[in-house]
Amino acid sequence: MEVQFQFITDPEALEKACEEMSDAADLGFDVETTELDPYKGDLRLVQLSDGRRTKVIDLYAFRKFGGLATQTELAPLRKLLAAERPKKIAHNAKFDAKWTRHHLGVETGGLYDTYLASVLIGAGTGERRHGLADVVQFFLQKTLDKTEQVSDWGAEDLTQAQAEYAARDAAVMPELKAKMEERIAADGLRDVLKLENECVMPVAEMELNGFFLDAERWRQQLAVKEAEQAAAGKELQSMLAAGVAQASLFGTTEINLDSQQQVAAALSGLGIPMPASTSRWQLQPLAEKYPQIAKLLEYRAAAKAAGSFGENILEFIEPKTGRIHADFRQIGAPTGRFSCSNPNLQQIPHEDVYRRCFRAEEGNKLVVADYSQIELRILAEMSGDAAFIAAFESGADLHAATAARVFGVEPDAVTPDQRSFAKRLNFGVVYGIGAQRFARMTGLSDREAENALRRYFASYPQMDEWLRVRSKEVISSRAARTMSGRLAKIELDPADRASVGAAQRYARNMPIQGTSADILKRALRLLHDRIRETSARLVNIVHDEIVVECAAADAETTREILVDAMTRAGEEFIKKVPIKVDAAIADEWTK
Repeated sequence: MEVQFQFITDPEALEKACEEMSDAADLGFDVETTELDPYKGDLRLVQLSDGRRTKVIDLYAFRKFGGLATQTELAPLRKLLAAERPKKIAHNAKFDAKWTRHHLGVETGGLYDTYLASVLIGAGTGERRHGLADVVQFFLQKTLDKTEQVSDWGAEDLTQAQAEYAARDAAVMPELKAKMEERIAADGLRDVLKLENECVMPVAEMELNGFFLDAERWRQQLAVKEAEQAAAGKELQSMLAAGVAQASLFGTTEINLDSQQQVAAALSGLGIPMPASTSRWQLQPLAEKYPQIAKLLEYRAAAKAAGSFGENILEFIEPKTGRIHADFRQIGAPTGRFSCSNPNLQQIPHEDVYRRCFRAEEGNKLVVADYSQIELRILAEMSGDAAFIAAFESGADLHAATAARVFGVEPDAVTPDQRSFAKRLNFGVVYGIGAQRFARMTGLSDREAENALRRYFASYPQMDEWLRVRSKEVISSRAARTMSGRLAKIELDPADRASVGAAQRYARNMPIQGTSADILKRALRLLHDRIRETSARLVNIVHDEIVVECAAADAETTREILVDAMTRAGEEFIKKVPIKVDAAIADEWTK
C-alpha cells in the first residue's frame, strides 16, 4: 500500500498543514513513540491524513523551541487536535490520546476509534482479531505492513521506511472508517459506538492521573495477611490430620493445602460429604456445619490475597508520579464491562485493610460514589414489573420487600435470615441462577430451592415473563442487546442441554450487566466534561463505582458534581425506576 506524504519539521510548514487539514470531515490520526508508556518515553511523530493528503510531523525537529507542551510553535497542531471537527480517526485511540495529552498538553476532541468499532462489530465472537492490520485486511482487503512498528523511533534521523510506515497507518483511516460505518449502521451499533468513542478521553485521562498507593501501608497489611495465611494453614493442617490415610515418617500429617485433590481426600476421610467441585460457591453452604470447610475457605482467601495482592503490586508505582497508572480495557468483556491490568485495580479486595492503602495525596480528598443496586433497577426497568418497580419507588429496603412477598409476611416482620435469603434470590436472578445452584448456595434441598424460586417469580410475574422471553428468543436470534444497542452474539448447540442452558442464562444477564456498563461509561463522559476546569481528577472505576481525587476545599462540590453526573447518566437509560447514588468523602478508598 503506497502513500504520498509531507514530512514536516518546521513551524511554518506545520501551520500551513494544520490549516489545510482543518477543512476535512475526517482525519486519520496516529502517533509513533519511543516507549509504550508516556511517562517513560518520547512522542516522536504525529500523523494526520484526510485520505488524500497525509502529514507526518516530526516532533524531534521542534525540540529546539523548548518543551512540547508549552511551545507556541505547536499551537496550530494543538488547536487542530482539540477541535471536535474534523473527527480524529485512530485505532486504539486511547493510546494516541494519552500521548498527545501528556506530551502536547492537549485533549483530543472528536475521537473515533476503529478498534472499538471492530470489537463492537465482532460482538463477542472469537472469529477474528482486532489489530489494525487484521481490521484493514478484513474490511478493505488490503495488506498493511507492520514491520517497522517495533523499529527505533528514538533515532535522530528516521529512515524512509519508518516515515512511510507512519504515513500509511494514518492514510488508511478515513477509508477504513467509511467501510466500517456501513457495518455499524447495518448492525444497529451507532449509539453504542458513540458512547464508546466519547468515553475514550475520560479513560485516557484516568490512566494518566493514576491512583496513589501508600507503599508503607501496603507492606504493613501484607505482613498481616501473610501471618493470617500461615496461622490458618497451621490450623487447617491440624484439623485435616485425622482425615489423612497415612502419616508421614515423623508421625505427623502433612498435605499440600493448595492441592484440591489432597484437601478433598482429607475432607472425605473425615466423613464430610464433598461436592464434585471444591469451588467457593459449592463449599460455602457446608461452612456453617463443618468448621474444617470454614477454615479451608479462610485459608484460601488469605492465600489468594497474599499471592494476587502482594509485594509485586508496588512494582507498578511510577517513580515520576508516585502513583499506579493501570491499564483499563474499555470493552473488557462482550457485555461492555471494563477490564483492568498492570495491576488489576478492579480486583482489589473490599476489605478496609487493602483499600485504606489507596488514598488521596496530602491536601486532597477522595470522593467515592457507586450506584445502589443498579443491575436490579435495570431489571425492573426492562421487565416493567409493577411490583418490582413499586419496591424501588417506595424507597424501602428492596430485599426486605422481596422477603415479605416471598414469605407472605409484613415487611416489618421480616427476619434477618429471610432478608438474606431474599437478597440471594434478587441477585441470583440477575445472573440467571437455577434451582440447583441456588440450593448449593443456600444449603437447601433441590426441591426447597425450586419452591423458593417458584414463590419468588409468583411475586414478580412480569419479571418472570421477561426472563422467559429472553430465554426463548435466544434459541432463534442467537444474540442479546443492551439498552444502548450493544450486541453480543451467542453460540449454542440446540441438541446440547448444557449449551442451551448457558446461552439462556447469558441472554438474561447480558442486557442487564451490559446496560450497567453503558450507564457507567455515559457517567464518565458527563463527569469528565464537568470537572475539566476544576481540581478534581478521575482516578479509578470498579464496575458501578467511580473514584475521584480533588483538593480538600473542593470535596463537597466534587461530590455534588459526581452524584449529579452519575444520576443523569442513569436517567438517560432508566425512566421508570428511580436512580440512587451513594457517595462519600474520605481520605482513603473506603466508604
